[in-house]
Amino acid sequence: MIGICIPAHDEEDLVEACLHSVLTAAAHPDLGGEAVKVVVVLDCCTDGTAALVAKWPVVALSVDAHNVGRARAAGARHLLHHQARWLAFTDADTCVAPDWLAAQLSLSADVVCGTVEVDSWAAHGLQAQAARSRFEASYQDREGHRHVHGANLALSASCYLQAGGFDARECGEDQALVDRLEALGAHIAWTARPRVLTSGRPFSRVEHGFAGAIRLHPAQALR
Repeated sequence: MIGICIPAHDEEDLVEACLHSVLTAAAHPDLGGEAVKVVVVLDCCTDGTAALVAKWPVVALSVDAHNVGRARAAGARHLLHHQARWLAFTDADTCVAPDWLAAQLSLSADVVCGTVEVDSWAAHGLQAQAARSRFEASYQDREGHRHVHGANLALSASCYLQAGGFDARECGEDQALVDRLEALGAHIAWTARPRVLTSGRPFSRVEHGFAGAIRLHPAQALR
């Protein structure tokens, strides 16, 4: 069985598009009909996220963590308990490609670190073009990149357990896990093949997450 884990905190505007995309990926013919279980980890949601998720054929797991590392770990534990052999992680503000899972598994790697594509820069307002240019000048959306994103990360269940899973971090839990896997000698595919489209919003629930990384700060805007 393949498992997909999606942490969510107040994502009522975006979660249904995410779920539509992952369920489409779960039905890809190259998976040969293998079962896919999707777990949405509802971390302290106060909006309509839980009610929306309840409409979909996925598992809704509620936690009181205020912590994305703990939320991802909770989802992974559930999937491992149900005998998942492969764990794929994305975020509730992200849509995955129809061949997302198939592309991961085709690489025959222990770990798959994919890239992300920003859906729109419009939320950055007058700084949109400058923020986009700065991001594209430094980001490597290609084979052999060295980026780590929880929105596009997958690995075998055995490697996840060997590395001790996700730390209880508010940010950087994905990088810390991959660092441990690399130290353990895992075969890591640094690839742009499994595609995801993630929110380009400049502010999110995690201060030092992807939104903060792509946001143009005042000193940069003056350059």
